Amino acid sequence: MPGKDDKPCRVCTDFRTWAKQEKKKYSTQSSQETNTADTTKSQIRECPPDVKQLGRATWTFLHTMAAYYPDHPSNQEQRLMRSFLSSFSRFYPCGHCAEHLQEEIKKWPPRVESRQQLGMWMCEMHNKVNKMLGKDPFDCNKIDERWRDGPIDGSCD
Repeated sequence: MPGKDDKPCRVCTDFRTWAKQEKKKYSTQSSQETNTADTTKSQIRECPPDVKQLGRATWTFLHTMAAYYPDHPSNQEQRLMRSFLSSFSRFYPCGHCAEHLQEEIKKWPPRVESRQQLGMWMCEMHNKVNKMLGKDPFDCNKIDERWRDGPIDGSCD
């Protein structure tokens, strides 16, 4: 999927599609550069995230932020959270995802009256995306276990 400037957008597509689109850029690499790249395949690379990596990291950030939101936020904290989510939806790097989030926020404004309400709203938004992607929904009754407290068995301690 192209980005706003009609160039291939790494955060809007999966890695393989993006890599194919970008292959032409690197077809003129010297064999020495290619050999260096092959040598480092087993090493961790600092590559820009693709749409899947960005999505996972984004949901982790948003759910964790909701998990640590105040139980009884002040009016100012509620206003700031609404403002953050509105701004976030406008600047998210994947244009398609940003537009979708903006539409969802208009239909279902963030519930910022408490930590529990924000966490449930976030989970419901995430499950809407999961459904669009053909993924199983997450049990929203487990948001604290997943994003704040960890499993009862202590496996995260």
